[in-house]
Amino acid sequence: MARAFLIVMDSVGCGGAPDAAAFGDAGANTLAHIAAACSEGRADLGRSGPLRVPNLDALGLGAAVRLASGDDMPGLSAVPVGRWGAATEVSRGKDTPSGHWELAGVPVPWDWAYFPDTLPAFPDDLVAEVCRLAGVGGILGNCHASGTEIIDRLGAEHLRTGWPICYTSADSVFQIAAHEEAFGLERLVSLCRDLAPRLHAMKVGRAIARPFIGVPGDFHRTGNRRDFAIAPPAPTLLDWVQGAGRVTHAVGKIGDIFSHQGISHLHKGKDDAALFDHLDRLAGEAEVGSLTFANFVEFDSTFGHRRDVAGYARQLEWFDARVGAFLARLLPGDLAVFTADHGNDPTWRGTEHTRERVPVVCYGAGAGSFGLCGFVDVGASVAAHLGVAAMGPGRSVL
Repeated sequence: MARAFLIVMDSVGCGGAPDAAAFGDAGANTLAHIAAACSEGRADLGRSGPLRVPNLDALGLGAAVRLASGDDMPGLSAVPVGRWGAATEVSRGKDTPSGHWELAGVPVPWDWAYFPDTLPAFPDDLVAEVCRLAGVGGILGNCHASGTEIIDRLGAEHLRTGWPICYTSADSVFQIAAHEEAFGLERLVSLCRDLAPRLHAMKVGRAIARPFIGVPGDFHRTGNRRDFAIAPPAPTLLDWVQGAGRVTHAVGKIGDIFSHQGISHLHKGKDDAALFDHLDRLAGEAEVGSLTFANFVEFDSTFGHRRDVAGYARQLEWFDARVGAFLARLLPGDLAVFTADHGNDPTWRGTEHTRERVPVVCYGAGAGSFGLCGFVDVGASVAAHLGVAAMGPGRSVL
């Protein structure tokens, strides 16, 4: 009985979304713009030359970008030996839950709630509830902000007052940053957990605990982030597989994204390197017939939002080198699918996600293009490979 590995390279979009203009993202293309910057010598910090991702390119990455958007991919010219295509999202968002849920067969049927980019950003009754739950007299922030910038700006005041730092972004999120030692990690996590039901009732997608440590002038976030996401509106690929009596493994943020539904085993790590260690181990240990669903977040969180083109290119090249060793560990009959949940073009204006199609490149499913497909078709294809009935609207393209 075959195994499947569904691997999300968070934010590694490939342009071409037909509704990109409605999101202000017409022309955005995460992969193509990084490849162009590399080929033109504009991404030589810590690396040099054209973008080098030979393992993913051999599976069809460069071809998928050209299919999705028509944009060139300098440095990626392999004739694919894997199955490849590109997927289009229908959910009305360019956020993490929407992308992952739809990849797992469940489009989002509602419009997410977003907080206005004003000062203050949050309604008084929500602020009062945060204060009540935290046992504090007020909050800091109350605005749209970058997570690293706001702890640099308000971390010292947080230590002085004990008030949590609350902020949001263009995504449907309410984020709370607090010092792990001075405020307390468990206190922060409990605050977000207790606040989440109120946010979910508002159709705010996630309450996110953002712990940090350090002293003024030297604050940095830790790996103990916790997301409390609204539950998917219907059973997802994880539920389909688990309901068929199979084992599911969630690597990285997958547990949080899916509200821990349909998950047999959770594997967390402090960074993407630690998460890839889990993936390598599962390539050798995962049960026959199992699904491993992994998210690698640092493309997005560390490089995309910070508009760090060279850093994003370095991460792609590091990831690709790990892919080669991972594929060598797979068993005959295994399927590995590499895809993304949205874009985050580091050459684009602002700091937020970009609406894009995503590449879908596969190992263990033969060779050739399956063309353009829907996000939901990814989940249906994985289910078909595992011999599990898909309960969503997708169709297998493999």
